[in-house]
Amino acid sequence: MEQGKNKGYFKAKDRVRHIKMFYYHLALYIVVLILLSINFYYLDENNKYADFFMLFNSIIIVVWTILIILHRRWALKGKTFFKKSWEDKKMKAYLEKQEEETTLWE
Repeated sequence: MEQGKNKGYFKAKDRVRHIKMFYYHLALYIVVLILLSINFYYLDENNKYADFFMLFNSIIIVVWTILIILHRRWALKGKTFFKKSWEDKKMKAYLEKQEEETTLWE
């Protein structure tokens, strides 16, 4: 029985590590995206390599965006930003707030 608890602990620890690595990956992606955007801005059209760098930077952005999306799906495994329970809770809070406002003025 003790070994089952240890196995669950290590599985949970591994899951948390994967989620943490996804957020590190996302932060690095945002930094590189900002730097590439700055590179687009400062790239001189008179430069003979401008077309190459525009294409290369665009490919990096597209491929890395796809990889971030795949990494998110793998690391968070179906977790969505807005779950049904969140929607229900927000609707209930809104209805309660609306009820308070109507009873206050009537």
